[in-house]
Amino acid sequence: MSDLFPPFEPERVETKRARFKPIPFRLIAPNVITLLALCLGLTAMRLVVEGKLETATICILIAAALDGVDGRLARMLKGTSRFGAELDSLSDFVNFGVATGYVLWIFVLHDLKSFGWIAVLTLACAMALRLARFNVMIDDPNRPEWQKNFFVGMPAPAGAITAMLPLYLHFIGVPVQDYGAPFVGLYILFIAFLTISRIPCYAGKTLGTRVPRDQVLPIFVAVVVVAGLLFAYPFEMLTLIVVAYLGLIPVSVARYRKLEREYAAQQHPAAEAALPVAAADEPGTAER
Repeated sequence: MSDLFPPFEPERVETKRARFKPIPFRLIAPNVITLLALCLGLTAMRLVVEGKLETATICILIAAALDGVDGRLARMLKGTSRFGAELDSLSDFVNFGVATGYVLWIFVLHDLKSFGWIAVLTLACAMALRLARFNVMIDDPNRPEWQKNFFVGMPAPAGAITAMLPLYLHFIGVPVQDYGAPFVGLYILFIAFLTISRIPCYAGKTLGTRVPRDQVLPIFVAVVVVAGLLFAYPFEMLTLIVVAYLGLIPVSVARYRKLEREYAAQQHPAAEAALPVAAADEPGTAER
């Protein structure tokens, strides 16, 4: 009878109740946005096959914008999770590694035959390696706080937006498809190198946390002007943004090096102060 009717175990009941406990929507909302971005990236691949190149480009751009929203939303709602981080990385690889490379292949890189395909593969693999490194660095407890304001290498969404610069030029009338295929291939390899490099790029995660009162109205006006220009001249503005972003990378590197030197000086002030004393205590110092 004991085998047919096992004793009552309250621990198992509590475990089942915890398993079916409702999950707060704040934990789900960021993942829903990530899935929407993934759907846009996959749809871009279908659209480019159908010849809708501009719409496919816009889908990837919206996916990049959503990628910037889901992380901030998760932090605001205190809904960050390891599951969300892994889902975000998988979505980024598909959107910015696979879909972006495929759109560029259909656009112009197929004219380069094997070299064009190698450029596409390099971009996709570089995005995968960059995202894997990012996931590992998240778990690093010894990383200084100031380094969190910088990405190690170009982030995946920025890499996709900058990689599509030939598309923006094409939409504003530059004959990229006629003469620019070799330059596009070399440019994609350059962007792939930036994503896997250790060049520090400013993350901008602290933007918007605190805004001086006297700058609130000018910021509102600037946002309206930029938004209006993006709607009126989208690809001209995107071209300027990409060129400005690439031009600011040396500034980001210089800022990172300066903060690195300041941090090193703060970490070892005692050792630096002890060096002259140690030299003075060496035998024969007075005679020399």
